[in-house]
Amino acid sequence: MWQLRAASLLGVLLLASVEAAVADPRRVMLLHSFSRNYAPWSLIAARLQEHLTKDSPHAFDIYEASLATERLGPSYDAQPFLQYLRTVFAGHDPDLTITVGAPAGRFMLQHRAELFPSAPLLLTGADPRTFANSGRTPGDVVIPVVLDHAKQVDNIVQLLPDTRHIAVVIGASNVERFWLEELKRTFEPYQGKLTFEYFDNLTLDGIVQRVAALPPHSAVYYGSLRVDAQGVSYAEERALARIREATNAPIFSFADSNFGAGIVGGPMLSIQEIAEESAQVAERLLRGAAPASIVTTPIRDGTPRYDGRELDRWNISESRLPAGSKILFREAAGWEQYRTHLMAIVAALLLQTGLISWLLYEHRRRHVAEVQSRGLMSELTQMNRLATAGELSASIAHEISQPLTRVMASAGVAMRALTEEPADVAKALELLRHTQGACDRAVAILASTRAMFAKDDGNRGPVDLNTLIRSVLMLVRYDLRQHDVHVEQRFDDPPLEVLGDKIQLQQVILNLVMNAIEAMQSRKIRVLRLACTRGSDGKIAVSVADTGSGIAPDHMARIFDPLFSTKQRGMGMGLAICRSIIEGHDGKISAAPAPEGGSIFRLELPPYDEERRRAPAPSPPPSAGPAADTAQADTTVATKAVDPGGGTDKPAAA
Repeated sequence: MWQLRAASLLGVLLLASVEAAVADPRRVMLLHSFSRNYAPWSLIAARLQEHLTKDSPHAFDIYEASLATERLGPSYDAQPFLQYLRTVFAGHDPDLTITVGAPAGRFMLQHRAELFPSAPLLLTGADPRTFANSGRTPGDVVIPVVLDHAKQVDNIVQLLPDTRHIAVVIGASNVERFWLEELKRTFEPYQGKLTFEYFDNLTLDGIVQRVAALPPHSAVYYGSLRVDAQGVSYAEERALARIREATNAPIFSFADSNFGAGIVGGPMLSIQEIAEESAQVAERLLRGAAPASIVTTPIRDGTPRYDGRELDRWNISESRLPAGSKILFREAAGWEQYRTHLMAIVAALLLQTGLISWLLYEHRRRHVAEVQSRGLMSELTQMNRLATAGELSASIAHEISQPLTRVMASAGVAMRALTEEPADVAKALELLRHTQGACDRAVAILASTRAMFAKDDGNRGPVDLNTLIRSVLMLVRYDLRQHDVHVEQRFDDPPLEVLGDKIQLQQVILNLVMNAIEAMQSRKIRVLRLACTRGSDGKIAVSVADTGSGIAPDHMARIFDPLFSTKQRGMGMGLAICRSIIEGHDGKISAAPAPEGGSIFRLELPPYDEERRRAPAPSPPPSAGPAADTAQADTTVATKAVDPGGGTDKPAAA
């Protein structure tokens, strides 16, 4: 048992150590040559970090330092800078040291024993010739960048066969003095065919003046100008921009960091390729690969690329470019440059007349379609009302049979009262008054039903939603009793009026109530909750909630779509018509699950305008007599208290 516990404890400790190792960020020191602003080294460093942090699964803590003292020449004291680096990494050497550029590489090779002898070293952005004698160790990995300056001269001669003179822009820093000697040795075979002029002993102003006065058939080869003859350092883009502005000869260079900034182009080193290769090697070193096991391939100039603007500026024919060359930044002239725009204008002019005609035709078609659509929607709404009338036929028949039964009973008793000896006239009159009341009630029911299912004429006026909801409940109270539905109402006072079509709004409420009754048929607890309130924003809200089976979540977004129905024999138009009516009244309708189960439908309508409320009311339609008044007054909804015999109407509080 103790062995199992010990093994478990050991596993936990190992897991904790692994998690801690994964959580700890990898410490990387990135040493720049001169500073972070000297191209192409700055571009290599920036893209290397981008690829490293993007593609690696590790978290990184990158410390950047700049070997600014390299610009001062070989006499500077390196100890203060070494002490600074030792202080930064006191007690914890970096997991990897990366140098960008020849000066930084030489510095680390010379002083790594004093700094981080155990950390692997990656040297990139430099030709290995620049630190050949600096004492590399097996812990060093070099991304070799091979500069072929002779190939650059061959490119100049191929593009400009008449070239006789090449001005070489080179600075006066330590690394630039090294390359000055390399360039002189490289260009020796061209002596007699070409003359070379080196600007290492000039200031930037002197170089600008000299390139502006070059002899005919000259070219400028831009090596680098990081420090001029007076020791003034320059960011490369600034120096190149001034030279390009003043030169009377085309400029060539070896790295694509200057491509697009004034050089003609040719076979150039890819800064992107150097950065990607460096990031891949750095990732392998951070994973624990032995530096001696990593074999790198020298990075050389790639496919020739040329700036089309510079080719045009110096009248260099494309026929002289090497096979497979790419031309970028091409500026089309004249008809080529604006061909697309001119063709578009001509096409627009040719199509304008036809387009206008087509738009007029479509406008007419849309107008006709809208008229037809409104007519079809009106017919469909009427059909929906008639279908609802069929569903309510039993309720209507029951409501009419009650007053008719009362009429017959009262009339029979009154006749017996009049035929008795002596005749009981007072009793007969009382019974006749009851008969008249029952007749008025039957007439009111018929008038309300006829108005509900009549074809609306689009007239709108003030509608009291409280009264309207009660009238709908009166129509369906037989269905409410039959299905044992309990009704709860909550109406705000005073009357809540909206401007609308009474028939259409009745249809919406009736559809929602009938849907709620049907949804609760399979439930033991059947409660219909209706509310009509005024919200804080002034709008009138009507809610119809039930305790039915509810709406499936995947159906919620589609229930108002035409032809979508969850009923076996449903047409899928009831709720679509409700939405059409409510939106036609500038309102909104929505559905959601009810808090206690079932569904809740909510309507929001703008209130009736107060100024229109104060205006004289329109003349009322012809009254149906006392029956109409009775229909408005009788708003009590009978629910659960139903006479078992069905002959006596005993309403219960809803």
